[in-house]
Amino acid sequence: MGYMIGVRFVVLMLISGAMFGQDKKLPYYEIPDYPETYTAGAVAARMIDGLGFRYYWATDGLRKEDLAYKPGNDTRTSQQTIEHIYGMSIIILNSTKGISTEGQPATLPFEAMREQTLLNLQGASTTLRTLSDADLNNIKMVFKRADKTTEFPFWNEINGPIADCLWHVGQVVSFRRASGNPFTDKVSVLTGKVIR
Repeated sequence: MGYMIGVRFVVLMLISGAMFGQDKKLPYYEIPDYPETYTAGAVAARMIDGLGFRYYWATDGLRKEDLAYKPGNDTRTSQQTIEHIYGMSIIILNSTKGISTEGQPATLPFEAMREQTLLNLQGASTTLRTLSDADLNNIKMVFKRADKTTEFPFWNEINGPIADCLWHVGQVVSFRRASGNPFTDKVSVLTGKVIR
């Protein structure tokens, strides 16, 4: 009997380890090391890295009841908030690649949306890190709606989509706490690392 309990425990630990290892393959399990020098692009990239890390852990392990939770009738659910963050991650990525944003993104299942959001943030950060100050000065957020095109400088991306994503990630953290599944205490947002 004790042997079977031991075998079940080992199997459970292997499965848990495999699942945990799969999550580590997504970007922002931890924040990448910071660059040795400060540049405008590196600072902007680090802001996105901080967002990616917070998003990773705010959305890690969300249950159906967490995604459906909303604190009041006039608010979004966690799922709707995550969809909004996903849409803004597309805007952030598109602007760093010089692509205009048109229409609304396609709806994805939660896990696919989570992964794509993290990949979008990683892609934007990677691009920003390579830009000179002059290149960064030329980044524009471009929106195309029907026959109208609107452009904004990168400054508006900082106080717009990037700051807005941080705001909404905080909401997801608050909502998951209210739905009985609090944010893990196994990470440090200061260091961007998992506490071992």
